[in-house]
Amino acid sequence: MFAGAPVSYWIGFHVLLAILLAIDIFSSPHDKPIPMRTAVLWTCIWVSIALGFGVFIYHAMGSTSAVEFITGYAVEESLSVDNLFVFLVLFHMFEITGASQHRVLFWGVIGAIVMRALFISGGIALLQHFSWINYIFAAILLAAAVRLIMPHKERDPGQHPRWLVWLQTWMPVSSSPHGGHFFHRKKKKWLPTTLFLALIAVEGTDLIFAIDSIPAVLSITQHPFIAYTSNIFAVLGLRSLYFTLAGLMERFYLLHYGLAVILAFVAAKMLLAHVLEIPALASLSVIFTVIALTIGASLAIPRPAGAGKFGP
Repeated sequence: MFAGAPVSYWIGFHVLLAILLAIDIFSSPHDKPIPMRTAVLWTCIWVSIALGFGVFIYHAMGSTSAVEFITGYAVEESLSVDNLFVFLVLFHMFEITGASQHRVLFWGVIGAIVMRALFISGGIALLQHFSWINYIFAAILLAAAVRLIMPHKERDPGQHPRWLVWLQTWMPVSSSPHGGHFFHRKKKKWLPTTLFLALIAVEGTDLIFAIDSIPAVLSITQHPFIAYTSNIFAVLGLRSLYFTLAGLMERFYLLHYGLAVILAFVAAKMLLAHVLEIPALASLSVIFTVIALTIGASLAIPRPAGAGKFGP
């Protein structure tokens, strides 16, 4: 894992990583969602920091390593867009508000960093043990895509989601408001909240998408330091990218139809992975085309009364 670069580089990178994570968590508001303008600004900052690190790679390790770092970062950032749309569905399903999404995504990024380090050090062989999950996850995404285009029915305020009622028959889960906490104390017992379930789902999502992303970066470079740092910089920008996308979903009422198409596309890509390889650039082009079309339709077609975030 630590071959190919001086130990000082590894230590320096993780010191920088700790500083960036501290700045990220302490500079974000904890009691309200990140405004879209702030999310866009932070996205630009993360990209600038990654490019700055690429300059360091150029001076310290040469032009070939710098090109591999930038290419790996660009590919990983492109592939991570898929994650963001799944995060939207997960937070909607678990009814996690923007204020609590910070906490889930921050710890989700921490878990993703650890997971990516293990996968890169273990290589593709380690990922192959989890490849069967692709088919189950693809089926779940297809079901989510269908639900997004179905009419949305509002529940009574005191009524719990059906999936939570079903889950409580199998394991103890607190249905009380989580208040930003992963566990809730009830009758001298600590029960996991829906916020904790959302965190597990986010980590599981990253595990599944790592099956595609890690082999992608390892096909660009076999250098552990380049592969690891390019991957981690792409993961670091996920929070700001997510809130940028969430802001778009709030502003353009037809975007949930585009989200359904994108989820179905991601599911099809997973199911056909062994017979049809879709390049990252082509995948990103499909996603941006769908977003552009649904944003254009939202602007061109008058918004009906009562249209909400995930449809009427």
